[in-house]
Amino acid sequence: MGIVAPSSPLPGVSAGPLVPANSAARSMVEGYDPKIHDKFFESVNMELGERGFLTASLDDVITWARTGSLMWMTFGLACCAVEMIQMSMPRFDVERFGMAPRGSPRHSDLMIVAGTLTNKMAPAIRKVYDQMPDPRYVVSMGSCANGGGYYHYSYSVVRGCDRVVPVDVYVPGCPPTAEALLYGLLQLQKKIRRTGTIDR
Repeated sequence: MGIVAPSSPLPGVSAGPLVPANSAARSMVEGYDPKIHDKFFESVNMELGERGFLTASLDDVITWARTGSLMWMTFGLACCAVEMIQMSMPRFDVERFGMAPRGSPRHSDLMIVAGTLTNKMAPAIRKVYDQMPDPRYVVSMGSCANGGGYYHYSYSVVRGCDRVVPVDVYVPGCPPTAEALLYGLLQLQKKIRRTGTIDR
């Protein structure tokens, strides 16, 4: 494999990194994969980019829209709900990340279970979850929602909301701070980006 060193136009100026002459080696260095990148579409993308347009795949656009418009269902059950409300207030301002509360499950794609889930409330939480449109996500907030917490051995408490609904992100704490919940929601956005497909 030969190495081509670009000549420096001025004396004393660094010529930059060494670039392999072989096209296969150059593709490994530059991260170019011919299976993923097509030269024709890259040239079209570059030409449109110079004119102020942006091109992307439909999956990327849908994933971007999904992460930037998470409407969360307010399901405050106990003291964790106070921190959930605090997170949506101006000090932490979760709306700057594209998340806003909604009062109807039919308009929500995220449910934050904040607090102690009792046996009487379990059918209600499942009903709300079933009314949410796909794709839908669940964040379990606090020790009680995660596994029963302080009331783990109580006869009337569900030992974790994941026994009723599938959970995507667990936020530990009793109660977790608003920063912790905000961090959990940002981790959910990362998860959506990582597994970004049209069908969940």
